[in-house]
Amino acid sequence: MFRDKLFIFLLVACFSANSWALSSDKDQPVSIEADSVDIDETKETAIYKGNVILVQGSINLKARKVIVYDFQSDNAHIVATGNQVNFSQKQDNSADLIKGRANKVEYGINSARLELTGKGSLVKGKNTFHNDKIIYDREKAIVKAGTSAKGKERVKITIGGKK
Repeated sequence: MFRDKLFIFLLVACFSANSWALSSDKDQPVSIEADSVDIDETKETAIYKGNVILVQGSINLKARKVIVYDFQSDNAHIVATGNQVNFSQKQDNSADLIKGRANKVEYGINSARLELTGKGSLVKGKNTFHNDKIIYDREKAIVKAGTSAKGKERVKITIGGKK
């Protein structure tokens, strides 16, 4: 019981902050570079392939392939895949970047929710979080992993240490 409470305290302490991410990012335009793109305006789907770089404000995402669904609406949704998709974002009140890595990263352009699936890791400062599925709200600093995020693996957290 004490161990569970200690774990929850440490989890909250290491991953909470005034704000996880730059709050203005979701209001910024999205810029994408890739080796190729296939756009289907009827389905409102764009498929970017090869060394894809996506930038939205301070968000920087690098992947082998990025699909943008509903790209003509305010509800555009991004699915990035590759051996390792890399994600980073600045924080409002810190010089540290939040960094994420997974086989698949999904997020809504106007949403604060980010989902990392498959060999996922999330790094904030000196703290690292590993799981097969990590969901976090970048504005509210809410993290779910393991069974609470419908993952199958146990959550692994490293607190502190050298950067």
